[in-house]
Amino acid sequence: MSKDVFERDRKFYQEHGMGGRMGFGRKPAIIVIDLQLGFTDATCPLGGDLDRVVASCKDLIAAAHQKQIPVFFTVCAYEEHLKDAGVWGRKVPALSWLKAGTKWVEIDPRLGKTPEDITVVKKYPSGFFGTHLQATLTSMGIDTLIITGCTTSGCVRATCIDALQYGYHGIVPEECVGDRAEAPHLANLFDIGQKYSDVVQLREVMDWIAKYQPYE
Repeated sequence: MSKDVFERDRKFYQEHGMGGRMGFGRKPAIIVIDLQLGFTDATCPLGGDLDRVVASCKDLIAAAHQKQIPVFFTVCAYEEHLKDAGVWGRKVPALSWLKAGTKWVEIDPRLGKTPEDITVVKKYPSGFFGTHLQATLTSMGIDTLIITGCTTSGCVRATCIDALQYGYHGIVPEECVGDRAEAPHLANLFDIGQKYSDVVQLREVMDWIAKYQPYE
């Protein structure tokens, strides 16, 4: 499946008033969705080949650190009894692999996480639902979220929708998001870009960060 299959749809959406640009705001944060070993290590049933996504995110995170841009890492982790997974645990039984304290909930070490970065433990797709993310972003005066990670069709999409609903400028560098399969990745990336966030090339984000001056 190729991105070219969406060209006709993109034209249709644009003709009907969709697919505009929000652009960057004044104060950004990086949100890294679920790039934990349970998703980036293919030996876990929930995992997939996300090496290119991890490499791209590593570069983005390093650039953010240089500019003192806050970086948030979300992690899906559950208690042994899985009661905190709710009905999602029945819909996706493989969530039972993501037990707190196991290696599968550890953030991929290739990403270069630092002690200053903020970890958000979540139970459901959106990084906002039932977490401290929104309160922390508000306290820091953040207005722009550069959303990365996995999966495009699940937790990335859910976080993009909530970011929009909370009033953030959502930016998705397409090299920095991934999925287990190409079709849901491309379809959801297209839909996110038409309705919820600006889907852009990583180079555009890196160029913007290079020019960014911290705003207090």
